[in-house]
Amino acid sequence: MAYSTRLMLREVRAFIRDKLGLAHNDLREGWLIFDFPEADLGVHPSDKAYHSISFYCDDIRKTVEELKSRGVEFSSDISDESWGFLTHFRMPGNLEVELYQPKYQKRVSRKASKTRARAKSSSRKGKAKR
Repeated sequence: MAYSTRLMLREVRAFIRDKLGLAHNDLREGWLIFDFPEADLGVHPSDKAYHSISFYCDDIRKTVEELKSRGVEFSSDISDESWGFLTHFRMPGNLEVELYQPKYQKRVSRKASKTRARAKSSSRKGKAKR
Protein backbone atom coordinates (compact mmCIF):
# COMPACT_ATOMS: atom_id res chain seq x y z
CA MET A 1 0.00 0.00 0.00
CA ALA A 2 1.42 3.39 -0.95
CA TYR A 3 2.31 5.88 1.76
CA SER A 4 -0.25 8.40 0.46
CA THR A 5 -3.02 5.77 0.73
CA ARG A 6 -1.99 4.90 4.29
CA LEU A 7 -1.96 8.57 5.20
CA MET A 8 -5.40 9.08 3.64
CA LEU A 9 -6.83 6.08 5.53
CA ARG A 10 -5.38 7.40 8.79
CA GLU A 11 -7.06 10.75 8.07
CA VAL A 12 -10.40 9.03 7.30
CA ARG A 13 -10.26 7.09 10.60
CA ALA A 14 -9.44 10.29 12.52
CA PHE A 15 -12.26 12.16 10.74
CA ILE A 16 -14.86 9.51 11.62
CA ARG A 17 -13.58 9.30 15.21
CA ASP A 18 -13.03 13.01 15.93
CA LYS A 19 -15.30 15.00 13.62
CA LEU A 20 -18.27 12.63 13.35
CA GLY A 21 -17.74 11.51 16.95
CA LEU A 22 -18.66 7.85 16.41
CA ALA A 23 -17.99 5.43 19.26
CA HIS A 24 -15.23 2.96 18.49
CA ASN A 25 -12.91 0.29 19.80
CA ASP A 26 -9.19 0.86 19.29
CA LEU A 27 -7.60 -2.49 18.48
CA ARG A 28 -4.18 -0.79 18.09
CA GLU A 29 -1.95 -0.31 15.07
CA GLY A 30 -4.62 1.72 13.23
CA TRP A 31 -7.48 -0.74 13.66
CA LEU A 32 -10.51 1.29 14.74
CA ILE A 33 -13.81 -0.57 14.77
CA PHE A 34 -16.73 1.89 14.76
CA ASP A 35 -19.95 0.97 16.52
CA PHE A 36 -23.09 2.02 14.71
CA PRO A 37 -26.24 1.95 16.84
CA GLU A 38 -28.18 0.80 13.80
CA ALA A 39 -27.71 0.71 10.07
CA ASP A 40 -29.72 0.40 6.88
CA LEU A 41 -28.90 -1.17 3.55
CA GLY A 42 -30.56 0.58 0.64
CA VAL A 43 -30.88 -1.25 -2.66
CA HIS A 44 -32.44 1.19 -5.09
CA PRO A 45 -33.63 0.71 -8.67
CA SER A 46 -31.03 2.02 -11.10
CA ASP A 47 -29.64 1.42 -14.57
CA LYS A 48 -26.09 1.31 -13.18
CA ALA A 49 -24.41 -0.37 -10.24
CA TYR A 50 -22.89 1.99 -7.67
CA HIS A 51 -22.43 2.36 -3.93
CA SER A 52 -22.33 5.27 -1.55
CA ILE A 53 -22.02 6.03 2.12
CA SER A 54 -24.98 7.67 3.85
CA PHE A 55 -25.63 8.67 7.43
CA TYR A 56 -29.02 9.66 8.73
CA CYS A 57 -30.11 11.80 11.66
CA ASP A 58 -33.25 12.97 13.44
CA ASP A 59 -32.70 16.72 12.91
CA ILE A 60 -30.60 17.58 9.86
CA ARG A 61 -30.27 21.31 10.56
CA LYS A 62 -29.05 20.74 14.11
CA THR A 63 -26.69 17.95 12.97
CA VAL A 64 -25.22 20.09 10.16
CA GLU A 65 -24.52 22.95 12.58
CA GLU A 66 -22.89 20.55 15.08
CA LEU A 67 -20.71 18.97 12.40
CA LYS A 68 -19.72 22.37 10.98
CA SER A 69 -18.59 23.40 14.48
CA ARG A 70 -16.23 20.39 14.39
CA GLY A 71 -14.81 21.48 11.03
CA VAL A 72 -16.81 19.27 8.67
CA GLU A 73 -17.03 20.78 5.16
CA PHE A 74 -20.43 20.51 3.47
CA SER A 75 -20.52 20.42 -0.33
CA SER A 76 -24.25 21.07 -0.80
CA ASP A 77 -27.14 22.86 0.81
CA ILE A 78 -29.95 20.86 2.41
CA SER A 79 -32.46 19.81 -0.25
CA ASP A 80 -36.02 18.61 0.30
CA GLU A 81 -36.43 15.26 -1.44
CA SER A 82 -39.60 13.15 -1.54
CA TRP A 83 -38.08 10.64 0.94
CA GLY A 84 -36.21 13.06 3.22
CA PHE A 85 -33.92 16.07 3.64
CA LEU A 86 -30.46 15.61 2.07
CA THR A 87 -27.04 17.22 2.12
CA HIS A 88 -23.46 16.09 1.40
CA PHE A 89 -20.15 16.49 3.20
CA ARG A 90 -16.55 15.62 2.37
CA MET A 91 -14.21 13.26 4.15
CA PRO A 92 -10.43 12.97 3.62
CA GLY A 93 -9.53 11.52 0.24
CA ASN A 94 -12.23 13.69 -1.38
CA LEU A 95 -14.94 11.17 -0.38
CA GLU A 96 -18.42 12.63 -0.73
CA VAL A 97 -20.88 11.33 1.89
CA GLU A 98 -24.64 11.81 2.18
CA LEU A 99 -26.37 12.98 5.35
CA TYR A 100 -30.12 12.81 5.43
CA GLN A 101 -33.14 13.10 7.67
CA PRO A 102 -35.73 10.54 6.57
CA LYS A 103 -39.38 11.50 6.17
CA TYR A 104 -40.33 7.84 6.56
CA GLN A 105 -40.63 6.11 9.92
CA LYS A 106 -37.72 3.86 10.95
CA ARG A 107 -39.16 0.41 11.67
CA VAL A 108 -36.72 -1.79 13.58
CA SER A 109 -34.13 -0.86 16.17
CA ARG A 110 -30.88 -2.79 16.55
CA LYS A 111 -32.02 -4.31 19.88
CA ALA A 112 -35.16 -5.73 18.32
CA SER A 113 -33.30 -7.30 15.40
CA LYS A 114 -30.70 -8.88 17.73
CA THR A 115 -33.48 -10.31 19.86
CA ARG A 116 -35.16 -11.79 16.82
CA ALA A 117 -31.87 -13.22 15.54
CA ARG A 118 -31.23 -14.91 18.91
CA ALA A 119 -34.76 -16.26 19.02
CA LYS A 120 -34.41 -17.78 15.54
CA SER A 121 -31.01 -19.20 16.41
CA SER A 122 -32.32 -20.77 19.64
CA SER A 123 -35.25 -22.41 17.91
CA ARG A 124 -32.97 -23.86 15.22
CA LYS A 125 -30.71 -25.36 17.88
CA GLY A 126 -33.73 -26.89 19.59
CA LYS A 127 -34.90 -28.51 16.35
CA ALA A 128 -31.44 -29.85 15.56
CA LYS A 129 -31.24 -31.68 18.90
CA ARG A 130 -34.44 -33.63 18.35
